[in-house]
Formats: sequence, C-alpha cells, structure tokens
Amino acid sequence: MGMVSTVGIVLHPRRDSREAIETIIDWARARQVTVLGLREEVDRIDCSAVAVDAASLAGRSNLLVSLGGDGTMLRAMRLNAGRSTPVLGVNLGKLGFLAEIDVRELPPALSAIDNRQYTIEPRMAVQAMLPGIGAVRAFNDIALVRTPGDGLAAVSVSVEGNPFVRLAADAVIVATSTGSTAYSFSAGGPIVSPTVEGFLVVPAAAHSTFNRALVLSIDEEVTLDVLPSSGRLAVEVDGQIAGYLTPGQSVTVSAQRSAAHVVRLGTTTFYERARRKLRVSGSAEAD
Repeated sequence: MGMVSTVGIVLHPRRDSREAIETIIDWARARQVTVLGLREEVDRIDCSAVAVDAASLAGRSNLLVSLGGDGTMLRAMRLNAGRSTPVLGVNLGKLGFLAEIDVRELPPALSAIDNRQYTIEPRMAVQAMLPGIGAVRAFNDIALVRTPGDGLAAVSVSVEGNPFVRLAADAVIVATSTGSTAYSFSAGGPIVSPTVEGFLVVPAAAHSTFNRALVLSIDEEVTLDVLPSSGRLAVEVDGQIAGYLTPGQSVTVSAQRSAAHVVRLGTTTFYERARRKLRVSGSAEAD
C-alpha cells in the first residue's frame, strides 16, 4: 500500500484549476484514495472532491496539494502549520519559488510521493501576538507598513530585550529565509537559502543613516515598538493586512522551526528558481 490515502487540495481563488483537479481525482480514483477540498472552493469549482472545513482538511490529509502560485502555497502552509503533512506545490501560471511541478507533471509526481520517492524541505515561520487580534503566523514575512498620508513608520528594534536601532521608514519587515526573495528582497535585503535557520529585519526606504538588514538566529526574538512620532501602521502577514498598530504599541516576533514541510522531487533547485524568477544575470564587466 502506498503512502497516500487522502489528498487535500487548496485552490487559487481565480486561476483555472479544473484540469489539475481532474488529474488528481483520476489518479486518486484508480488507487482508492480520497480527495478533500475546502468547502467554499469545492462548491465554486463543482468537482467530486469531498467538501470539508479547514481543520478537517489539515487533520485528515496525508498529502496537501496547492494549485496556484506562491500565495496559494503560503496559504496551504499556514493552514497546515505545525503538522508533518507534506505540501506539494503545483504551478498554475507564473513561475514561483515554492511550486515544484506543472500540471502535466502531476501523475508521476503523485506516484513518486505515494512510493516515498521524494525529499522534504522544512520551512520555518515567524509568529507574533498582535494587540487586540491574537496570534498570527507567516511563512514569508510580518511587516509594519506606513499608512499613506499618516506619516512614516517610526519603530524601535530590540533583540532579546536589548535596544538596537530606531528606524524611520516606509516599512519594517521581519522575513523568514523563505521570504527573503519577497518583500524583503524588494527593500534591499539579501537572498537567503531556505535551509538557513534564521530570519531578517529589513527597513524599506529607510529615512536614516542605518538602512541595513539585521540577520537574527532562529532562537532570538525581536520586539518592534511603535514610537510616538510614528503614524498608524498596518500589520501585513504574508501580504495580507491583519490589523493596525498605533504609537505606544509593540509586537514581539519569534521564529518556529519546521513549521511546514515542502515536497521536493529533485527536478530543480532553489538557486535555479531564484535566477529565473528574479532574472539574475552577471555583470557585463565579468564577461
């Protein structure tokens, strides 16, 4: 008997995933494997997957398949956070960093996973308790972002209770190694291998002489205090607004090891994906 008895699918909200879903269902039917989907997504697509809520999808599946792009993959990882269930990313459209295969590669990929012919790439998360909101978790980043027309993000950064720097910027980003190629990268942060157990604090468009990224150990905590001179700040969790902070409030961010387990089949590497996605090229002076 193979490893996979129940497949859970997570869908992109807009991209056409019908071909991918039918491929998964056909593969599963031939092996008497159950296919689950989130109720609101299955109803929208009108397919034969069993409709369940998010808790049941995460709890019952022994393989999660994300159909979309990096955003869909991040959502699948958050839904499954803290569990050992592997997550396979299937690319629908633009090339991403997290998706492993295209739709045409689904049948052999599912069979390889069923036969345990794959590896796992653990991915860390960052987490925080937001005042009045509660716990949030991100696999890319948690960012304090200025509200247009309401002043800069004035934030004091402390590590393990030790004050380090006071920043005035458009945003202050706390990013995982996974998120180093997202918002953090656009703010000038470094590209970090996903195997590195550490996280970044990166100011975006800093209005100060110190504008460098700070690299922290996975075992350290960083506290961001919103200073009296700051405007109201949006708290973005993997790009989605989770709430707001005002002067005098603070948030402490910590890291979580192996919060998600991403399937790798050996078809490509992080550096190949990074070169293609970020259009990395060498200097003409090096030729």
